[in-house]
Amino acid sequence: MPQVIDAQGKALKDIAVPDAFAGNVSGKTNAIFRAVFRELASPRAGTHSTLKRDEVRGGGRKPWKQKGTGRARQGSIRSPQWRHGGVVFGPQPRSYVSALNKKERKAALLAALSDKYQNGSVTLLQTEKLDLKKTKDFATLLFGSPKAAKTGVRTLVVFAESELASVGETLARTGNNLTQVGVTHTGALDIKDIVGYTRLVVTAAANDALIARFAKTEKSA
Repeated sequence: MPQVIDAQGKALKDIAVPDAFAGNVSGKTNAIFRAVFRELASPRAGTHSTLKRDEVRGGGRKPWKQKGTGRARQGSIRSPQWRHGGVVFGPQPRSYVSALNKKERKAALLAALSDKYQNGSVTLLQTEKLDLKKTKDFATLLFGSPKAAKTGVRTLVVFAESELASVGETLARTGNNLTQVGVTHTGALDIKDIVGYTRLVVTAAANDALIARFAKTEKSA
């Protein structure tokens, strides 16, 4: 069950899992894997390239005569067995883009979020009296102390897009130097971050935005 904390990090209460994230996620492992694979593979440049035998310069002359030298016969110094020769089956420029339709991507994101909510890995943050001036204040809020923040669980803080100019700016500034903490907003939230971080700390506004975004998906499913 998600836990609610105040602006000082004090636990207030536990709340029920929202209906939008209460669905069964046991059969969605494959969809989550393919969505994460797509997000990690698609940004790859794919510009790696090696020269094949017919692309290497030189080697037009036979290095030595066919017979009589006692050495193995050779036809070109650009053969793969020669130093600086061509590469056999080497990497060539290619695209790593992996296709996944919009409906399946959204279903995978919903399943990943549902798993976090159902396993108690989501904490709701009340931001009414949030006053963070330094990084140590943010570390104390999330982990209890700056020292504990160095070895604490990987935590992703999510705020709503409507909070970009207020709470979002404060969270991003104070959390920038915490190695175990990531800060993003609901519009930029992707599945690899959800899977990659152990705990999600979601502001109340972000929680409402996520529920509104996925409530219709859950009903149609």
